[in-house]
Amino acid sequence: MRAIWKGAVSFGLVNVPVRLYSATENHDVQFRQVHREDGGRIRYRRFCSIDGEEVSYDDIAKGYETEDGDMVVLTDDDFADLPSRSSKEIGVTKFVPADQIDPMWLDKSYYLEPDKSATKPYVLLRDALESEQRVAIVTVSIRTRMTMAMLRVRDGVIVMQTMLWPDEVRAADFAAVDEQHATSQEMDMAKMLIDQLAGDYDPGEYEDDYALAVKELVRAKVEGGEVRATAPEEEESGEVVDLLAALSRSVERAKASRGEAPSAPTPKSATKKTTAKKSATTSSAKKAATKKAAPAKKTAKKAEKKSEKKAS
Repeated sequence: MRAIWKGAVSFGLVNVPVRLYSATENHDVQFRQVHREDGGRIRYRRFCSIDGEEVSYDDIAKGYETEDGDMVVLTDDDFADLPSRSSKEIGVTKFVPADQIDPMWLDKSYYLEPDKSATKPYVLLRDALESEQRVAIVTVSIRTRMTMAMLRVRDGVIVMQTMLWPDEVRAADFAAVDEQHATSQEMDMAKMLIDQLAGDYDPGEYEDDYALAVKELVRAKVEGGEVRATAPEEEESGEVVDLLAALSRSVERAKASRGEAPSAPTPKSATKKTTAKKSATTSSAKKAATKKAAPAKKTAKKAEKKSEKKAS
């Protein structure tokens, strides 16, 4: 694993330098959107909904949509003034009983590894959390934004789990559920069913059968030769066309800003006529040059014959 963040856990006067590692990873099967006919990948481009032009990443900003549907564009200077901190400290604010934290509040999980010089205070914090059966509520800044998190112990390692803010957890309001209650007979049958299915949780008993079936399906198609080799993209020609189009639009914008009329597009028919005239002129010139060269050659030959007779 590779560390994604470096900082220190701070509780009281104790400072524990640590490295942060992602504790989970996504193994979902990933698909590409392709053309059904030839397997070519589908590409998407970013277009402005107002002027219809393609927008580069450099020209994309963050916008906040109001309740009225208006858009407020925010710049980097606007975000610089917000209360976001970039800190390398995981500050403990409170130690609370572990059973007071509902799993609904938890978000992403990370492993904390201590520096070699900080192993002793790391072990001290770990053992104290396990002995007191408490978790540490902390604040941490990851990617400039401050967030809440929880430190707990799992398999002898301190795990940090980021937490949702109070307004991010929705309240369940289902009136039909509150109005009904199970009968004693239904409860007895439910308890019997629970007893029949009771047991301990073993993660090894479960597997993602969908992902395995998809991989097996793909493997069978590869072995059966059902693979389509997509043609390489003509990147060079595409870049030239896009560049010319961008330059053309830039010229027209510059003219519009100066109040000049836009350039009239050259009709294809006019281009063809001009080309035809040029080719016709060129061919006639060649014919004329050929006609002029022919008499000159004949005159030269006659002069050579006369000189030969006089010499003899």
